[in-house]
Amino acid sequence: MRTDIHLHFAEYFNDQALRPYIYLLSKRLMEGHICIPLDSREETPFGFCNPGLLRRASPKLLGNADNINAPFIIDGDHIYLQRYYKYELNIFSRVAERLGVSDEEKPLFRDSLCSVKSLIQKEFKLPAKADSTGPDWQFVAVMRCLLERFGVITGGPGTGKTTTLAKLLLILYSMHPDARVALAAPTGKASMRMVESLRQRSENFPEEIKSKIQALKPHTLHVLLGYRRNAIYFRHNRSDVLPYDCVVVDEASMIDVPMFSKLMDACAPETRLILLGDKDQLASVEAGTLLGDLCLSAGKLNRIPADDYHFINDQIAGQEGYIPDEYQSEDSTGLSRVITELRFTHRFGKDSDIGKLSRAVIQGDAGEAKRLLASEEEKNISIADPSDDKRFTQFVCRYGEMLKTDDPAEALGLLNRLRVLVTVKQGPFGLYGINERVEKILRAHFPSLINPRPGFYHNQPIIITQNNYEIGLFNGDVGIIKKDPDSERYKAWFEGTEKSAEPRPYNPALLSSYETAFAMTIHKSQGSEFLDIMVVMPEKADNPLLTRELLYTGITRARNEVLLLGTEEALELGIAKKVERYSGLQDRFSTL
Repeated sequence: MRTDIHLHFAEYFNDQALRPYIYLLSKRLMEGHICIPLDSREETPFGFCNPGLLRRASPKLLGNADNINAPFIIDGDHIYLQRYYKYELNIFSRVAERLGVSDEEKPLFRDSLCSVKSLIQKEFKLPAKADSTGPDWQFVAVMRCLLERFGVITGGPGTGKTTTLAKLLLILYSMHPDARVALAAPTGKASMRMVESLRQRSENFPEEIKSKIQALKPHTLHVLLGYRRNAIYFRHNRSDVLPYDCVVVDEASMIDVPMFSKLMDACAPETRLILLGDKDQLASVEAGTLLGDLCLSAGKLNRIPADDYHFINDQIAGQEGYIPDEYQSEDSTGLSRVITELRFTHRFGKDSDIGKLSRAVIQGDAGEAKRLLASEEEKNISIADPSDDKRFTQFVCRYGEMLKTDDPAEALGLLNRLRVLVTVKQGPFGLYGINERVEKILRAHFPSLINPRPGFYHNQPIIITQNNYEIGLFNGDVGIIKKDPDSERYKAWFEGTEKSAEPRPYNPALLSSYETAFAMTIHKSQGSEFLDIMVVMPEKADNPLLTRELLYTGITRARNEVLLLGTEEALELGIAKKVERYSGLQDRFSTL
């Protein structure tokens, strides 16, 4: 029988009025919520929550804004675990401190930008008129980030977030050649991908700046902040801040609330912090929807305070009206001044099948999604019944090309061309069931190339599931097992690092936390990109884990083709379900 850890946690506290809340807090925290409403109607092993009884709770156990050292805190209509309440307060205060540069700094920032005006105009082909897609939001994002100490650049796949970052670094280094820059992401895979993309996009930059960008090393957030074994605290904090002038974090939708609180503490007040990410993607596995809360709190995005609006138009663009008046805002406070949404996708044009499907999904339009999938005109998107073995087999047999090569580098490249993405872990349509199904099909079609068995086997793709700092492999890294033809021993091959483009060989005995990766969860696929993907929906159409954000994230991992495996009922129910996590951050940010 499975132990109910939430029950044991609640029983530890001898307070009958609080126990239902404690039980739900513990349970909801594991589901990503920061707090729960006082009027929650869900039944617990201790009965229902009753706000009227909370007045009887001991003040040693239940605090408020004036007593934040109790284990549980009431704030407004919600109740928190103390630690998460403090995280939330800290994030709010640290973000608020960074909004709006001082009167002394503002002219300095503007003078610096004016000093590289010709470079900016050349890089963004200015002066120019806004076209039918609107202003060049990449240009606007760069300007706004360099006018502030805190900036957020959000946008869907292919909108050019990394291209925008490359241009931002070009201008930053041109203004401040000695600027110290750190690049990070929540996972090793995402950080490596950011750096690789930056190197490609900086190839044509002036040599002295290109060399600076090429020399930047990727970090996971854990490594950047100074990971300490078996501790929840990092080396870098308010007392020992990061030694950088600018910190850039990609895939910010994956950052949880505790991590963001610690990141904000580790950044000195004068450090510029820039977040990049897709606000519509899945939120972090852990608690919170940090990027989503920031963007929702800003209200209408791409509204520029009047002073910055006129500066960008008059001083930089060199042409009055480059940014139309509709984007000017008289409000010079709040998050709207630091968040820019990139709105034109270069990967999915307006006629892209995948682009149209992803937009229908994230907008909650199940009818349009089903129409697109049923249309004979949409060639690169389709849906198949779960019982359609032929479609499933046709797709997974494409892994055969990867099985046929003995070159680890080529095998990794072929492996990363396609992937089966699953929405759940358990059941016949979950991670383990699908990986086993794929193995059986490949064994039947390529008997001399693959022989699945427990442990490691030749041509087995694997994904690391836990950071291993000692050997430099991180959660989300994907590799492949190959038998060495000379020694007959297995080697695990992973993509190269910033030091070498050559694949890295490892002794599989060093790998303790891994899974077979013909199929992987959509959560693990964040930060990755494939040519073709199959998204496998759960067996039960009403599975609570199937949401529009999950489907959107899965669909947008593909560049060329998307096959959905599941029923139309599951698709419709998934699109109708939007991720909602309780948090006080959005309300707090809205007061800025």
